[in-house]
Amino acid sequence: MNDIAKIKHLSVGFQTTKGKITAVDDVSFSLTPGETLVLLGESGCGKSMTSLAMMRLLPSDALYGQDSAINFLDEDILNLPEEVMRTIRGRKLAMVFQEPMTALNPVLTIGEQLAEAILAHPSNIHGPESSELPQHDLPEVLRHGMHNRRNISATVLKKRMTSLLREVEISEPEERLRQYPHQLSGGQKQRIVIAMAIACNPEILIADEPTTALDVTIQAQILALLRKLQQQYKMSLLLITHDLAVVKAMATHVCVMYAGHVVESAKASQFFKEQQHPYSQQLFMSLPSFDKRAQLLQTLIGCVPNMDALPSGCRFHPRCAHAFTPCSTIAPKLQSIKEGSVVRCHLYPEHKTLPLLSIHNEEYQPRVLHDETILAVDNLKVHFKESHGIFPRVHAVFKAVDGLSFNLQKGKTLALVGESGCGKTTTSRALMRLQPITSGKAFFCGKNIVDLHGRALREFRKKVQIIFQDPYSSMNPRMTIDDILAEGLQAQRMSNAKIRLRQYELLDQVNLPRSSLSRYPHQFSGGQRQRLCIARALATKPLLLICDEPTSALDMSVQAQILNLLKSLQYEFGLSYLFITHNLSVVSYIADDVLVMQAGKAVEFGSTEQILKSPQNAYTNQLLSSVLTID
Repeated sequence: MNDIAKIKHLSVGFQTTKGKITAVDDVSFSLTPGETLVLLGESGCGKSMTSLAMMRLLPSDALYGQDSAINFLDEDILNLPEEVMRTIRGRKLAMVFQEPMTALNPVLTIGEQLAEAILAHPSNIHGPESSELPQHDLPEVLRHGMHNRRNISATVLKKRMTSLLREVEISEPEERLRQYPHQLSGGQKQRIVIAMAIACNPEILIADEPTTALDVTIQAQILALLRKLQQQYKMSLLLITHDLAVVKAMATHVCVMYAGHVVESAKASQFFKEQQHPYSQQLFMSLPSFDKRAQLLQTLIGCVPNMDALPSGCRFHPRCAHAFTPCSTIAPKLQSIKEGSVVRCHLYPEHKTLPLLSIHNEEYQPRVLHDETILAVDNLKVHFKESHGIFPRVHAVFKAVDGLSFNLQKGKTLALVGESGCGKTTTSRALMRLQPITSGKAFFCGKNIVDLHGRALREFRKKVQIIFQDPYSSMNPRMTIDDILAEGLQAQRMSNAKIRLRQYELLDQVNLPRSSLSRYPHQFSGGQRQRLCIARALATKPLLLICDEPTSALDMSVQAQILNLLKSLQYEFGLSYLFITHNLSVVSYIADDVLVMQAGKAVEFGSTEQILKSPQNAYTNQLLSSVLTID
């Protein structure tokens, strides 16, 4: 089968004060019609940079390698003028960007943004209304560098927009066209972005982390939607992700990237049967599961190196469990080891297969605790009044949390799970008294949280801390880590000398260097920022930590590090966790008990094993059936 796109020896660099930094280095792969190729790897490995290079959306100061080529329908698009590229983007090459909220214009309606995508390429629309529009093929566009921009009647345009919204399974499409992005849920915004990308029937769709931070049911729906649209439009799909379960569900071919290089490329069936590169093997070993509850997860030491400070030899060798003498001095080359499989590693060709790692798993032995209740919630309700119009006479009531009851035992972890909008985060904010409680009771160590005020409330917040979902937005970007960690301690009137000692203790506990105090949040990776948020939450020596999606959108290796850290801290200090997440593999690993929420209510409560292996509620069954696994 002929390739629809072929990337050959792609290198992308940028000139900086430290010299030229190469972000993507000698990357090659091809796409055949109808194929799903997945670029897999940790943040910072060059996946998104590769996709932006394919779209020619990199900054003007980007430097392409001399041998770089991106062939699309036998044309090297790196040599095309920008005027011609504008005729190809959206028309033949389209992209779904990682964060739908930032990809959509907040001041334009959905209809205005969809119309913009359609009117950019009216000659390439296919659908029930396509007979009313002229058609042109790509060779003509490439020869002339222009396309027919003719006016479309409002009727035809609206028909096409509503048709697109139905194709991406958006209910009430006419109403959605009048709405703004902030009025839609995360899953709906992701569907709108996909609708804009397929508006002009592209031949290649690039999807950059299209399911990151979505709950399991929405993730399953989005992936099913992509598969349906791929078959309907006969598209090739380039999917970027760090989630192995998504790779298993979607891929026909896998390219694993690390520090700007492709380190392994193979058919998906072959890749999941046997990983050839040590990096791939160690990624699989870091996945959480119910069977690993009694041990700490295997983790990749360190992190992806900065492109301006790459190690000599193999770029992965400082983190590799198989590293030997040549790895630190000689850069390995890509070599074919099986039909359709290539790998960049010094272990080949001497080894026919990658030796299996035999690493000692550190056992986790939880403390023997009495069944002492640290948090008891009884019929908790959080309602909001919704006003409509400038002078509303009637206020509708939105019941975010409606009669929630549960108990959390000391030293244990209770997971709150459910779809986005079910009331998990509202519950956590209400328990911290950051959100007014409409009615009900919540007892922490025997004291009703609802009745606390003044000094008593400050003492409560010293013993109960929260780790917010987004580590970057929960820290002041203008404050150093020194100030961020000191803020809570100063509120407790601790002396400067004791604050400094406590800061050092906190950084040691979360495995960060003490030199971090002088740096700002933007100077850390996502996993490091999450560690800093955990350190800040631990500053006042709390008894209960409320963790709101603490591993959301983290790489698998970083996720394993954070889970190990939380488990170790619980063992060392006897902490209790109220753990909010939609990742059920994380739940299976870290939680003792699970509370399933739907529409502000608890629909099922029980031990982790009971909920995951023999659920009694239909909604719980629906959640579990949506979970993607690599098995």
